[in-house]
Amino acid sequence: MCGIVAYIGARDATPIILNGLKRLEYRGYDSAGIALIDKGKIEIRRAAGKLSNLETLVMQQPAKGAPGIGHTRWATHGAPSERNAHPHIGNMERVVVVHNGIVENFLELKDELSAEGTLFHSDTDTETIVHLVERYQAGGLNLVESARKTFQRIEGAHGVVLISTEEPDKIVCARIGNAGGVVIGLGEGENFIASDIPAILEHTRRVIFLESRQMAILTKDSVRVETLAGKEITPVIHTVSFDPVAAEKGEYRHFMQKEIHEQVRALTDTLAGRADFEKGKIRLPDLNLSAEQAKNIHKIYITACGTAAYAGMVGKILIEKIARIPVEVVIGSEFRYNDPIIDEHTVVLAISQSGETADTLAAMEEGRKKGALIWSIVNAVGSQAMRVADGSIAMQSGPEIGVASTKAFTAPLVDQYMLAVLLADLRETIDPKTRRQLVADLRLIPDLVSRTLMREAAIEKIAHSLKDIRDCLYLGRGINMPIAYEGALKLKEISYVHAEGYPAGEMKHGPIALIDENMPVVCIAPNDPWHEKMISQIQQAKARQGRVIALATDGDKLIEEMADHTIWVPDCPWMLSPVITVIPLQLLAYHIATIRGLDVDQPRNLAKSVTVE
Repeated sequence: MCGIVAYIGARDATPIILNGLKRLEYRGYDSAGIALIDKGKIEIRRAAGKLSNLETLVMQQPAKGAPGIGHTRWATHGAPSERNAHPHIGNMERVVVVHNGIVENFLELKDELSAEGTLFHSDTDTETIVHLVERYQAGGLNLVESARKTFQRIEGAHGVVLISTEEPDKIVCARIGNAGGVVIGLGEGENFIASDIPAILEHTRRVIFLESRQMAILTKDSVRVETLAGKEITPVIHTVSFDPVAAEKGEYRHFMQKEIHEQVRALTDTLAGRADFEKGKIRLPDLNLSAEQAKNIHKIYITACGTAAYAGMVGKILIEKIARIPVEVVIGSEFRYNDPIIDEHTVVLAISQSGETADTLAAMEEGRKKGALIWSIVNAVGSQAMRVADGSIAMQSGPEIGVASTKAFTAPLVDQYMLAVLLADLRETIDPKTRRQLVADLRLIPDLVSRTLMREAAIEKIAHSLKDIRDCLYLGRGINMPIAYEGALKLKEISYVHAEGYPAGEMKHGPIALIDENMPVVCIAPNDPWHEKMISQIQQAKARQGRVIALATDGDKLIEEMADHTIWVPDCPWMLSPVITVIPLQLLAYHIATIRGLDVDQPRNLAKSVTVE
């Protein structure tokens, strides 16, 4: 979850690291720090709060040198503070480390080290790493072997980078388990390390992704990759094509607003090369799926966390309706603890924006152990979830910087729709006419999204009327029930308003007790098979003096007459309606948050990629 950047080469590392950390601040921003080796001495600068505080400190107390490492933190062990900020240095001041993950045997290691007289200067688990490395160095081992022994002792999932005054011509890093990426960037006479590609993209497009239980030793002229056991590996070098300009806000006030509006492009890219409108067919070549495999599938588990899990709930309806395969959606953090019934006729489909979510990766691993076919729908190309899957679908959304996911929610809705059509086609459970119509409907999506976004000003006006709310209830039915969950989540995430998504048919089984003149009720009621049922729910809310904000299809006079506010969306094929209905809810949450003066790109206590369990 934290952001890591490192550099070794002839240049001063400070500006390279700080600029890289800016591109990773979405991964953690409760503290930040850098460490460099200058004339045989480690120089550290750390600051609590956002990265700007560290930049101010570096201006006041300049630090130069190389190699260097940097870190933006999202706290797991120890409160956000300068004391707990990374990098952490050993008592001998030989080694300094940055770390992403949780040392699960932290207390055991701390007791062992404390008994030997080691002093701890923070509340973090990370400190055990640097003290172990220094202890092994003191016993006569070099930096690489000291690091290797340390990596073999710490339990849990980790990304670790360290440097030492004993061997200032090296950086050592490792990836252990699923605690987030370790990306090595290859330069000329210099090399880089980061926890995510955008941090180093301005310097190189040639990268190596470390796999679990691999470590790397970098000098300015070389990169050696080994297993933790010491076996040398010839790594695959990837060429990355992301454009750094895509990570700039441009004309938009926030990244989140920009990314909401990028959904037209993102969904166009998602369809490109996959939806053959001429033949009425779907192609998903990276899924590596044959007709024989498709016919062998008896059940699909969709596993994901947060927003991605709500996307999976929509996917369940689509796959069951179109492909007629039973689907179960299981939250990633619960999957392996439920002892799911899996065999060779089962698919485990993971959905993840980052492809590095620890719980989702663990669910994939559990499915693999039990013999399932593993698929993933991922935005970050080259991420762990994409690499370990038997087949994958890339979201094609491009970098998503805002913590609250938007374009990486709508893309997997379309991906799962296409997957459902492909499965039905390969299994021969759909007639050609129906298949062609389903594919043709996809062509409408970019324009429908564009038309929906053009209504932002009207949604902003409604947001002004809701700016002081303390609670909100979201209701939906059928395929739009998960959109009620997602709409409520967006409001919670960025506006800090207590909101609850609920199946509309369950309202009278509890939530109706909350409805009065102070309770806004957002009712998602487009022209779909559940439309009449939603009218009944709106009437029940109005009968209790609830403030109804209805999301309705253009021209729905009946709902307009009942609602206090109406958010209009264009008419849409019902199976694709979630792609359209969620966008006004993204905009509504965004504008309520901005009116309240909140940081929508970096909401409190949240980070973009949850890489610890």
